[in-house]
Amino acid sequence: MNSLKNKVALITGGTKGIGYGIAQSLLNQGIHVAVTSRNESSAQKAADALNSNSVLGAKAIGIKADVRDYKSQQQAVHTVLNHFNQLDIVVANAGLGHFASIEDLTLNQWQETIDTNLTGAFYTIKASIDALKASKGYYITISSLAGANFFAKGSAYNASKFGLTGFTQAVMLDLRQYGIKVTTIMPGSVSTHFNGNEPDKNGAWKIQSEDIGELVVDLLKMNSRTLPSKIEVRPTIPPSK
Repeated sequence: MNSLKNKVALITGGTKGIGYGIAQSLLNQGIHVAVTSRNESSAQKAADALNSNSVLGAKAIGIKADVRDYKSQQQAVHTVLNHFNQLDIVVANAGLGHFASIEDLTLNQWQETIDTNLTGAFYTIKASIDALKASKGYYITISSLAGANFFAKGSAYNASKFGLTGFTQAVMLDLRQYGIKVTTIMPGSVSTHFNGNEPDKNGAWKIQSEDIGELVVDLLKMNSRTLPSKIEVRPTIPPSK
């Protein structure tokens, strides 16, 4: 992708945190964005905030959608196509984490983590694949360094992110024959609203959501012949332990 102006992006879980940071960065490039949330008012509130700071004529819309529901993802894509007539970029960002010893992790916590972080990314690309074929677009997943580094009390989260990293790389091999680029971004510590928490006031050392947005823009601007398929991102100087 050379000229980004008037491209169209769909960002799951795009109402706050990393997803919102990506949406802001894309709008600043003149890319129209659709942000999704399971909560309709949150989706609309985020879209209104994005539009209030929009440049280059780019527009944002909010869509109520649940990545754990395939029909919901299909409807989200349908809404984007009806509104903008195309879909060029899909960012599978929606995610959550339950952290507990395997002894304490509940069946529901396991299922919710896998359904959101892994199956949700599968539903997102399945619903958008025809549109991305038409546009020779870009599919980006937001994995984690936890998708390559396991830790105690992380069985569900590690499984979902290890799976997401591998899933994305296999999808990359499947879709590049259509001119579709596929990348997974694996951030470390990010100052964000993960799991509904407020960003840490002492988290200036952490990756900021706009940093991930800047990275996505860089990927979109890269020459079509070159594909960074898996990117690990870390804070430059974390606190000493």
